[in-house]
Amino acid sequence: MLDAAQLTLDDQDALFDHYDRALAELDANKDRWAQLPVPDRIRLLSGMKDGIMKVAKGWADEAARRKGLKPGTAVAGEEWIAGPYACMAGCNALMATLSQMQGKAFVDHLPTRELVTGQLAVKVLPHSIWDRLLLSGVSAEVWMQQGVTAGNLKEHAAIAYDRPEKQRRGKVALVLGAGNVNAITPLDVLQKLILENQVVILKMNPVNDYLTDYYKIAMKPFVDEGYLRIVKGDAKGGAYLCDHPIIEELHITGAESTHDAIVWGVGEEGAKNRKAGTPRNTKRFTSELGSVSPTIVVPGPWSAADIRFQAENIATMKLHNSGHNCIACQALVMPRGWDKGAQLIQEVKRVAAGSTRPAWYPGAQQRLDSFAEHAGKADKVDRGPLAPALIVGELGADHFNASCEVFAPALSVKELEATDPASYLEAAIDYANDDLWGTLGCQILIHPKTIRQIGRKRFEEIIAKLRYGTIGINGWCGLGFLITACPWGAFPGHTLENVGSGIGTVHNSFMLEKTERTVVRAPWRPFPRGLLSGQFSLLPRPPFFITNRRQHKIGAALTGFQYKPNWLKLPGIFYHALLG
Repeated sequence: MLDAAQLTLDDQDALFDHYDRALAELDANKDRWAQLPVPDRIRLLSGMKDGIMKVAKGWADEAARRKGLKPGTAVAGEEWIAGPYACMAGCNALMATLSQMQGKAFVDHLPTRELVTGQLAVKVLPHSIWDRLLLSGVSAEVWMQQGVTAGNLKEHAAIAYDRPEKQRRGKVALVLGAGNVNAITPLDVLQKLILENQVVILKMNPVNDYLTDYYKIAMKPFVDEGYLRIVKGDAKGGAYLCDHPIIEELHITGAESTHDAIVWGVGEEGAKNRKAGTPRNTKRFTSELGSVSPTIVVPGPWSAADIRFQAENIATMKLHNSGHNCIACQALVMPRGWDKGAQLIQEVKRVAAGSTRPAWYPGAQQRLDSFAEHAGKADKVDRGPLAPALIVGELGADHFNASCEVFAPALSVKELEATDPASYLEAAIDYANDDLWGTLGCQILIHPKTIRQIGRKRFEEIIAKLRYGTIGINGWCGLGFLITACPWGAFPGHTLENVGSGIGTVHNSFMLEKTERTVVRAPWRPFPRGLLSGQFSLLPRPPFFITNRRQHKIGAALTGFQYKPNWLKLPGIFYHALLG
């Protein structure tokens, strides 16, 4: 078979012919995949784990080099954790669910409660002893849409498995790969394969198509049995695939502009189609398209140590992967007049100055220049000769930076009146909902004593107003990406006409339908300081923090643990975690 990697992009006819043959093979196998019994799906996922482990080090090291990092250094650990580790964890989570698919028994082990809104909350983390040890103090709930109850939850889980195997019919899906975070693409593929019963042609993003051979080995079982094809190509190749008659559904992790070009067209054609409400491409299209993600800081009795730790938290939300994340913090919402506010921002700048990771995603400098033009009075935090300065600007009357995702090292600060924590939090939520583009993810940093002051019931009522797909309480919403039990996607309600942060969810290893949002809670203080203040968590500085000195060691160790969980592997993980 001709490998697309061997073709030059100029050899367009040969490339399209390669696409046609790949699609014909998938089309021939789509029903066989849909009818494949659960034990065989578990077997293929187990084989994928073997493949990931085989290439994990090469995958992480190559990604680090391509992003301007030196393999084996602490910051290169990001490529382990947001690459092989997340994919290995995703395989494990899906295998666990599939192993209890009979009668949807996996639902029976999910604790539920009724929220103050009357909705159902499903606790998806911690779910195992390993969760309690490795993510100590971290919890995650999925808030379901109205109408889903504890009594009918099974009707809203794993619906692709409701029909008897022999009656199932498959589809051919196109996944347009993400170029920034290297776990995204394989997890998007698993969404289509395992949760939606669709065979997949994966078109790699040119930004990171250097990973094509690694993915082919990692996902080899699905490739070998004819359920997955992985191809390269430029925008013309992507357009050809989007319009191909064999393709029945599409999924993209990328930009709103790319989504709209596919659905409506570009230029005058696109404007005309949108006005007439006549999409040029009418196939079902799911998407994750980023956002201008806010972090809301709530005033309270923060100690000097709290300020230092939360500054590391904020700097990580901004500068992880050099800011090339769809949920990188872009708007820091602060209480005006808070006596600790200036100190917190100065500490964020100090931490950021020590993060010298280069900006590597195409167009970063142009976006930074545009951001700076609209940032009002801005500071530039020098980060050394290889990394662009972090721009810290204002979000004032000019709302340009509130409506455009910068996808680079830049941060806006917005101050709001804070007569009391509850009214301030409500005002900050209104601002985030109404003034910032997108609904993918956000964070609230709030002292536990302040939550008690507001009242837990009242606090829950307030955050229920926040229209984001993932909400992090004292932790980055990016945790919801790494925890593959969590549905990952925009707040529901977007349409093709106003797609915002996208339509649908991915990951979601418990296969829940009609989800509204995920709420992830993290410890306010790290171990051991948290224990001294009555917080029962063994989590030290999180391994994905940009300040973690052992991130590369922890990432490799966690990947090995996910490959074959074993009590004997835990001491090494804890050792590196405590030294991080």
